[in-house]
Amino acid sequence: MFDAASSPGQHRRPLPPAQSPTEGVPSPRTPTGAQQSRQQPTQSTQPTQGDRPGKQRDAFFDNAKYLAIVLVAMGHSWEPLKGDSRILEGLYTVVYAFHMPAFIIISGFFSRSFDMRPDRLKRLITGVAVPYIVFETAYPLFKRFVDHSPGQEISLLDPWYLTWFLCALFIWRLTTPIWKLIRRPLPVALGIAMLASVTPSIGDDLDLQRVLQFLPYFVLGLCMKPEHFQLVRRPWVRAAAVPVFAAALAVGWWAVPRMSTGWFYHRDSAQELGGPWWSGPVMVIAMFGCSLLLTACFFAWVPGRKTWFTSLGAGTLCGYLLHGFLVKFADYRGWFDPAALHRPLGEILVTVLAATAVTLLCTSPVRRVFSFAMEPKMEWAFKQDAAELARERQQKEREREREKVGV
Repeated sequence: MFDAASSPGQHRRPLPPAQSPTEGVPSPRTPTGAQQSRQQPTQSTQPTQGDRPGKQRDAFFDNAKYLAIVLVAMGHSWEPLKGDSRILEGLYTVVYAFHMPAFIIISGFFSRSFDMRPDRLKRLITGVAVPYIVFETAYPLFKRFVDHSPGQEISLLDPWYLTWFLCALFIWRLTTPIWKLIRRPLPVALGIAMLASVTPSIGDDLDLQRVLQFLPYFVLGLCMKPEHFQLVRRPWVRAAAVPVFAAALAVGWWAVPRMSTGWFYHRDSAQELGGPWWSGPVMVIAMFGCSLLLTACFFAWVPGRKTWFTSLGAGTLCGYLLHGFLVKFADYRGWFDPAALHRPLGEILVTVLAATAVTLLCTSPVRRVFSFAMEPKMEWAFKQDAAELARERQQKEREREREKVGV
């Protein structure tokens, strides 16, 4: 079901079948027969309330998603504090160089099967578009209520705070058939990102700067195969990741007074960041290289075995969208203002609290409570697909035949 993006005439080994994602951010499943061979990670999908019989989640991707979302929450909690600490701002810079690229690459990898089939379009709407509408409406209302900002408008064309990712994922997934069709998708995506970086007239609608500048990471995920993730998990790569991250932290500390963190957000053009036009394409390529290097090091450290947090990988979309309310509430109420929080021990405390909060938000009870917004069924909104009904009938017939023979 998940076919890698390939050039015409290029032979690709078929991948095992899996469900399509329902929450917009994929999570892995592995056929039970693949448990005997651990040479490759397998693709994943986002479950609703339970896994299909015969399927088992792949721990590597669940672990990677959970750790990435923890880094996202930690980074957001550092924003009100980093101005008082060069070390924290350097660490913030390094984390922002790879945490969203890693998440987007995984999303692209598990979007490879997407086509315009009705059932997949339906899951795209219920798992991405509907949560975007719900939270794009909820965040401004939340700001009005907590921060007493009556002028805060609700606009589905201007993603607010965290919702840009859902908007981007919706657009990226819709273009997936195009990237699977063209011969050199990654260079084309990089070219589009470079052009976007010198086009301030794009504006803020649908956060298109981010959509286009982060596009190469999604396309890279589409082009990847399972064995590519296995390559970065070799022992020597894990060992090499230590000095690489140490060097990245040193460069991040050095760059604090010399470089705007706006480059890491990918939401503005070069001109809007105060640079010459030619700096946009240069920074796109430089940031792409740095982000891939740090992302590879991050994947190298992700455990491939099942851990205490592996099951939380299924709830990363929930943790991603909900933790923003906690961060914004604390910011609106001035909870980041005490001087004690702007010292090392206070910064560590905030970091631990952010990691703990997003961990709790990824748990099954929270997912069940917010399933109406994260993974709505919405059968009432769609026509019955004849092909899907035929597949269901065939499945039921096969099950009845097995019951007759006592299987």
